[in-house]
Amino acid sequence: MGNPQGIQFGSIDEFLDQLPEEEIEIVLFLRKIILECMPDLKEKLAYNVPFYYRHSRICYIWPASVPWGKVTTGVAIGFCKGDNFLDETFATAKFASKLIFTSTQEIDVESLKQQIYEAVLIDDKIVKARRRRIQ
Repeated sequence: MGNPQGIQFGSIDEFLDQLPEEEIEIVLFLRKIILECMPDLKEKLAYNVPFYYRHSRICYIWPASVPWGKVTTGVAIGFCKGDNFLDETFATAKFASKLIFTSTQEIDVESLKQQIYEAVLIDDKIVKARRRRIQ
């Protein structure tokens, strides 16, 4: 079974180099926000898009130009454990496990940072729970 996308990026830079102009600005802006919120993260390609890890997958950036991500326009930021958000305000339409933007002007930076910080807290709680089970 081959790669259904027909292309495999070897690095984040190679991924960025292939993005169309209308997506690159959004991807770089989202990436900057993620890096500000999680300076100790690991950034790795999975499914041909960047995923951001600490102890486990926290979030990803998925542009519409990368097929099969169910993103038809713009760029999505998705949260891998979004159904575990602790803050009840994340149950509103404003906070979702996947947000799609068609311009950087649509991004509410403070709200997005809050959601990233919440995802980091969930990641920390999961690793602490695993450690307790092992002991």
